[in-house]
Amino acid sequence: MSFKAFALAAGLGLAALPALAMDGPIMVMDPYARVSSPVAKSGAAFMQIMNRSDTDDRLVSATSPAAARVELHTHVDDGNGVMLMREVEDGFTIPAGETYALQRGGDHVMFMGLTDSWSHGDTVPVTLVFEQAGEVMVEIPVDLERSPEHGGHGHQGHGHGGHNMGNKTN
Repeated sequence: MSFKAFALAAGLGLAALPALAMDGPIMVMDPYARVSSPVAKSGAAFMQIMNRSDTDDRLVSATSPAAARVELHTHVDDGNGVMLMREVEDGFTIPAGETYALQRGGDHVMFMGLTDSWSHGDTVPVTLVFEQAGEVMVEIPVDLERSPEHGGHGHQGHGHGGHNMGNKTN
C-alpha cells in the first residue's frame, strides 16, 4: 500500500478498507479475488502478506463459506514447459520482517466448488490460518478488471500457461 493510500485510509478510518487486515504480526495488503467467468466453479485470491514479527511464520490453510473447498496452490513446471497447478499441503513460509506475494501465476489461494457466482465488486470472506499468528480474517474484493501486470503474472482464473513463479518481495 502506498503512503498516500495509507494516509487516506487512516484519515477515513479503517472501515474504508475492509479488505485490509492490519492487527497483529500479520498484515494482509492489496487482496483481490478472480474468477474466469460468471459461471465458473472455481476462483483464486491473491494478496501481499507482511510478517511484522521477528519469527518466521507459515500460512498453513485457508477457509471460506464461499467455496466447498479452499486450498493453497502453486504452479509447477511439468518438465515440458507446461505449468500445472498443485496444492501446497505444507503451506507458504512467510519470513520474519518480509512480505510474501500470493500472485497470479504463482502461489495463491484456490477456491473450488463456489457456493455462488462471483461478480466484480463482491467480497469474499476468507480466514487465513497461520502456524504462529493463528487466524486472520479478510474480506477480499472480487476484481475482474485488474490486469495481470497489477498484482502478478498472467494467471487468468485457472489457466495453465507458462508463468513466472517468483513470490518473495521486499
